[in-house]
Amino acid sequence: MVRLMSLAVAAASSAAAAAASVAVARDPDAATPAVRAAGVELVALSKRYSATGTPAVDGIDLRIAEGGYCCLLGPSGCGKSTTLRMIAGHESTSSGDILLENRNITSLPAAARGTAMMFQSFALFPHLSALDNVAFSLKMKGISKTERHARAQDLLERVAMGQLAQRKPGELSGGQQQRVALARALITQPRVLLLDEPLSALDPFLRIQMRAELRHWQQELGLTFIHVTHSQEEAMALADTMVVMNHGRIEQVGSPHEVYNRPASEFVARFMGGHNVLNTTAGKVAVRNDHIRLAPASSTGWPATVQDVEYQGTYVLLGLRLEGEAATGPVSVMLPEADFVQRPYAPGERVDLSWDPARAHALAA
Repeated sequence: MVRLMSLAVAAASSAAAAAASVAVARDPDAATPAVRAAGVELVALSKRYSATGTPAVDGIDLRIAEGGYCCLLGPSGCGKSTTLRMIAGHESTSSGDILLENRNITSLPAAARGTAMMFQSFALFPHLSALDNVAFSLKMKGISKTERHARAQDLLERVAMGQLAQRKPGELSGGQQQRVALARALITQPRVLLLDEPLSALDPFLRIQMRAELRHWQQELGLTFIHVTHSQEEAMALADTMVVMNHGRIEQVGSPHEVYNRPASEFVARFMGGHNVLNTTAGKVAVRNDHIRLAPASSTGWPATVQDVEYQGTYVLLGLRLEGEAATGPVSVMLPEADFVQRPYAPGERVDLSWDPARAHALAA
């Protein structure tokens, strides 16, 4: 069993240990991913809001490759946004260190860190044009109007908003406002861009379009992106490296392909979705719902009863109640639409489940 552990980086860790924790490349077929320098390192990073309370972030170690796209993923209250705010300098640390390109930035003010934050709400000034919103931070630094407008216009052109530079936020769509917010974050020339659920306020169609654009911009700019999201689909679509968090700790770090196909724990398997957690004689295993075979009731499989049937277009999702000691909760099975049409199943019908043992991934005890 391959179990991914958090990418630990201690202050005195050896070069070999650091190299072993480098993020895995997006290509799931790559035999040996290229070793890249760390863009951001978190070393035993913790955040406590009270001396006796449960820590919001509990001594996490993480190494994010320079120029990579990292998504922090987890349920509400898992510590992902607190981690992002500590990297940005908007939240103080209780202990531990934050390094950006081998420079310790833990005690530096936000403006001196080399990071920029893109917020969920975009937070554009409603009375300023797109151009002046982007140029605002340069104005605060005393840069001349001519220079700051030239730099702001250049960035707006790069995000395909140059022709709308004079429009105010109220005259722009949600996607256009996001592009302005991105240009405003980039004008400070950060080394790391931090994104706090930047797509959650958009409608589903625009969200898919904008995540493709985010990935394109990240690759074009060559910056390190750290993106907080609660959406598994969004993280898998965007990330080089996924970091799954729970109760202030890191449950698993790896490429989307690794995390989805080889979850390290029952929590990761259930949170990522698309998996069934089953009790076997060898312990708990995770089996993807599209890897489970379904057949009419007999004496050869694992007995179950169909509870509900959901048509999803290209596939049909069946919810089942598994009988016996194997049950750990509801079970789902994904059938291709053509298979379901050929052999439909109805609620209340008894069936048997089976799967290829090679498709079952053992979970940590």
